[in-house]
Order: sequence, then C-alpha cells, then structure tokens
Amino acid sequence: MDRFDAMQAFVRVVEAGSFTKAAETLHMSKTSVTQLVQQLEARLRVKLLNRTTRRVAVTADGAAYYERVVKLLADMDDAETGLSAASAAPRGRLRVDVPSPLARMILIPALPAFHARYPDIQLDMGVSDRIVDVIGENVDCVVRGGEITNQSLMARRVADLQLGVYAAPSYLERAGLPSHPKELEDTHHRIVGYLWSRIGRAFPYAMHRGDESVNVHGRYVLAVDDGNAYLAAGLAGMGVLWLPQYMVRPYLARGELVPIFEDWRLDPMPLYIAFPPNRHVSAKLRLFIDWVVELMGQYVPAPAGSITS
Repeated sequence: MDRFDAMQAFVRVVEAGSFTKAAETLHMSKTSVTQLVQQLEARLRVKLLNRTTRRVAVTADGAAYYERVVKLLADMDDAETGLSAASAAPRGRLRVDVPSPLARMILIPALPAFHARYPDIQLDMGVSDRIVDVIGENVDCVVRGGEITNQSLMARRVADLQLGVYAAPSYLERAGLPSHPKELEDTHHRIVGYLWSRIGRAFPYAMHRGDESVNVHGRYVLAVDDGNAYLAAGLAGMGVLWLPQYMVRPYLARGELVPIFEDWRLDPMPLYIAFPPNRHVSAKLRLFIDWVVELMGQYVPAPAGSITS
C-alpha cells in the first residue's frame, strides 16, 4: 500500500461523501479507492468510515485522522513548493470553475500570457453558471458573481461589476424606447429572463434614481441559465438585458446594443473567488487568484481584497 495514495483517497472520500465521487475526481476505479481506504484502516487498526448503501459517514476516529492528514498533505505540498526550483516554477493541476462570459471575454483570451509565465500549471477549467459543489467535485476554486451564499467557503472579493440596462436596436424599433423601468412590466415590452441557479428562477432587478427605487421583474418569452446565451438572446432582439459593463463594451462600440435608463443606478455585482476552508491554498492556487485579481483590475475597479468565511 502506498500510504500517500491511501491518505489522499481517504481525504477525497470524506470530502466527496462517496467512494464513487472520490474515484471520479481521483481518476481511479471505485474498487481501487475502496481497497486503499480498507488497507489504511487495517494499518491503523481503527474504523475510519461508516458505510451504508446510501451514504458514507466519517467516524470520530476518522474525523480526527482527517484533520491530521489534511495538514500533513498541505505540509508536504509546502515542502515541495518551498524549494527554490519549485517556487520559481510552480507546477501541477488546478481545477477551477468560472462563469461562461467571464471565461470567453476575459480569462481565456489572457491565458496565453498566464501560461507563458507559468508553463507547468495545468488548468482544468469548468465553464458554467451553475452552482458547483466545490468540495464534493474536488474543485480548487470557483469565480462567481453575486454574494456567496455557502457560508462554509472562504471567499475573496476581487471586483465590483458595474451594471447597466441595454437593448438591441431591433428590439427598440419593434417595442419602442421605454422611459421608465416600470414600463417593462407592460404587455408590449419584454426582458430576457436569467434563471439564477441558486433559486432556479428569474430575479427582480433593483433600480434607483434619486429617492425613487423600483424592483423590476419584467415579462419574458425566453429565460436562460447561461450568461453567453443571455447575451445572445439580447443581441437577437428578444428583450431588455441587465449586464456588467465589461460584457457590453464591444457591442456598444458596434451599435449592436443601446443603453437605456442611463439616469437610473443599479447596485454593483460583487465578483468573488471562493475555495474550501480546509483545502490547502497551494502556491499555484495563490498565483491563479492573484492573476484573476490583476486581470479584473484592468476591466473594473478592484475593491480591497479580503478573505471571509
């Protein structure tokens, strides 16, 4: 038995809550993961996990051992990356998940420069707007817009995205230019609905002008759960959009989108990087986080970074 592999397998089973999920994230068979954990229990002469047909639960001894092993694995990583050669050339696999528009418009175009700087970091980038089980799916970090609702995660606020309201010229020619946000509730106006993954439905937008505040739900004939699809629907004239400024700049320049309600203000959308509190923040993860902060600073003003739980 390779003790290092066995400890890694045990940690992943605890974090994923399942031998099957742990095996998937470790790219091993379920049988291999099961055998490694069984061999570890035999060596330690203690029961680390309680297994049923429905779930896997850590025992009291297993919980105590898990805390020690996580620290040990982190110390081993520090020992490697602390060497001068490793510090100069961080390496290894990094699993991240980012929103689709941010990936397409900002992160992926900038990746050649990132990999020129850090050629030995391998990025596995999930591109989606869905809620990701950071621990269960063994993801090192996620980048997300909006407040982080999972209080078990650590989060660094990396930007405040300024929002505006926009429509395609084809939509305005057909429906007319609304003079007040409440007109979007009328039968002849439409918005493009965005289905927030954490609630599974469209969310009202709060808009302010002086002492006046309104919550706009709007009517839609199309609602989507992906930022790129949301933008595409607006460009096709399907309705009014609420978008971060970084997403609309090229389309405003080409006249494909037109700003509306410019005398109204929307609260900015915070952008966070979140990661598990018990996961060691490796050198490569720190570099990726710092790179995202640096990159977003070129597009939007970056707030003072903070780590919160």
